[in-house]
Amino acid sequence: MARSVFKTCNLCEAGCGLVIDVENERVVRIRADEDDPISRGHICPKAMALQEVQEDPDRLRRPMRRTASGWQVVSWDEALDEVASKLAHIQTRDGDDAVGMYLGNPGAHNFGTVAYIAGLRGALGTRNQYTASSVDQNPKHAASLYLFGNVFKIAVPDVDHTDFLLVLGANPIVSNGSLMTAPGMRRRLRGLKERGGRLVVIDPRRTATAALADAHHFIRPGADAFLLASLVHVVLSEGLGDSGHLAAYLDGEGELRRLVSAFDPEAVAGPTGITAAVIRDLARDFSAARRAVCYGRVGTSLNPFGTLANWLVDVLNIVTGNLDRPGGALHATPAVDLATLTEMMPAGGEREWKTRVRGAPAFNGEQPVACLAEEMLTPGAGQLRGMLTVAGNPVLSTPNGRQLDRGFESLEYYAAIDIYRNETTRHANIILPPTWSLEHENYEIVFHQFAVHNSAKYSPPVLARDPRARCEWQILVELALRIAEKKAKPAGRVGLRLARAFYGFFHPTRVLDWMLRLGHHGDGFRPWRRGLRVARLIAEPRGVDLGPLGPSLDAWLGERELRIDLAHPAMAAELVRLSAERDAFEGTKGLQLIGRRDSRTNNSWLHNVPLAVKGRNRCTLLMHPDDAKGHDLSNGEPVRVRSRVGEVEVVLEITDDVMPGVVSLPHGWGHDRPGMQMRLAQANAHASINDLTDDLVIEPVVGNAVLNGVPVEVTHARAG
Repeated sequence: MARSVFKTCNLCEAGCGLVIDVENERVVRIRADEDDPISRGHICPKAMALQEVQEDPDRLRRPMRRTASGWQVVSWDEALDEVASKLAHIQTRDGDDAVGMYLGNPGAHNFGTVAYIAGLRGALGTRNQYTASSVDQNPKHAASLYLFGNVFKIAVPDVDHTDFLLVLGANPIVSNGSLMTAPGMRRRLRGLKERGGRLVVIDPRRTATAALADAHHFIRPGADAFLLASLVHVVLSEGLGDSGHLAAYLDGEGELRRLVSAFDPEAVAGPTGITAAVIRDLARDFSAARRAVCYGRVGTSLNPFGTLANWLVDVLNIVTGNLDRPGGALHATPAVDLATLTEMMPAGGEREWKTRVRGAPAFNGEQPVACLAEEMLTPGAGQLRGMLTVAGNPVLSTPNGRQLDRGFESLEYYAAIDIYRNETTRHANIILPPTWSLEHENYEIVFHQFAVHNSAKYSPPVLARDPRARCEWQILVELALRIAEKKAKPAGRVGLRLARAFYGFFHPTRVLDWMLRLGHHGDGFRPWRRGLRVARLIAEPRGVDLGPLGPSLDAWLGERELRIDLAHPAMAAELVRLSAERDAFEGTKGLQLIGRRDSRTNNSWLHNVPLAVKGRNRCTLLMHPDDAKGHDLSNGEPVRVRSRVGEVEVVLEITDDVMPGVVSLPHGWGHDRPGMQMRLAQANAHASINDLTDDLVIEPVVGNAVLNGVPVEVTHARAG
């Protein structure tokens, strides 16, 4: 029987609306939904991968145990009980912190994971919690915490109404936004141009977004904070700004003025590689625009001043009066508001923890994943001896992947919740494979939080689930209960038995309904009020339009008696450190490595499907012609790239799309490890950029990995 199902694609942050045609429980067509309230008919190549992963013969569908004679299928009860017993045994013997947990990027795209992961974390009780956020976005969360009092209170550009969009370290044409859910960015930027607006891009590479810009300026990797501090200085020193209605909530403007006075355009021209005249003109034009917004993303996070750079993005919007106004930077009012929900939970925000080996800072309840390998490999009290990963492949996605490989190999016991035996999970003792995206319901709880237009959409299962399969939320709940039972004293087991008897009541759809009722558009559990409920989302499968973004920050601040500190002590200290590092940045010699992404893939997720690997080789090293000539290198030849931690061999692509002194390699490749079950990826292995990135170099405020600006040497592959 033929039918059509409306779904939100969950393969990247864009959340595009899809129409999926099904016949005889098989997908026959995936197309864009013209009536989706936010994507409005946009679709990218990744959507086709939903079907390709569903039908991939390498995808795991039953729990697998690694044995001396190979991998064997085991029952769910046997697998879950073994994992719980082994991890609980290690913790009982060596303490809770002897077991660690890593949550990968795909977890944020699965409502069941977001809603139920806390229970498993609570059952483990370990401080050794790691996520992909510390190689991606924690600097942005910290900046929002320092300014607005909550890690999820992230302002997004009102791209559909702005007159001046300044983009740093982001490529939204390819990403369709990141911490900015904005599908169809090419159309949105075309609309900016049609209403007479300007797009300016600052990036060490001429990206697809930069190719559309009115102006693109190369900047040295990691120098974003210098530029932003200088822009703020020009605005304040020339009296160009007006904080508007938020002025009553601002503190510390005088101290901010003093701190940024060290960053006049002439002082930062050297570190940034951008002339003083360009910097002054940029500050003046941005301030003069009727509606302007500055947006920074992964490039502003993956450098030694990531938190400061992200903080300065918001500060520039504040001092020019472009925060909390249409056309500037606004906060979404999603149907499920993570900022409000986290206020209801114990703890959160900053923690005073430091890592055991290096003393690196923890943030938002997690340790820096750049420190994970050393916590496994360094003996002593608190050494990681057991590990659980959920939807993650840190060997490819975190710095110094070869060392992390050795770390996972050293563990006493390791379990993974994953649909593939990949570069990381090949080390597991047991792999627990959940259902794939088409087999379970979903709600994009995280990415509605950062959307450029308010909407809500529930995605039902597209295909019938095999009755022998488990959804990720079921695996998380079962593990949490079994681990808690293994560790509990007799008196506590009664409550656990009660929880087990009733956990089916807490189905994701019911939990979502409760969250909706607590949200901006819900009834607050007051039945006499009309509010958004799951029933309405099910009745309107193409999504509910909740309207454009609008000013809301004064209400948020006023209700909580919060103020915006423009001279937050942590950021004031970082501005002092930035000033002290100016000469070192200006004197940087040699080649610096940066990453890049491709529209067909998301990190390492999709490299085992034809969509991602067909066509030309996109895992090449980009190098400027002047650098290639200076190193006597030719286009298309294999080259060896070497850093402090390792080396890889790749094909050279000479182009003036990168600035002199910069080379670029994409993220997510490197499928050359033995013991995997990803045949197509292994046949197109290429090289991992994280075999070159340095785990010892982290941003000091939140411990974020520094993946851009890595010093490297490039030579002929035949040399050495």
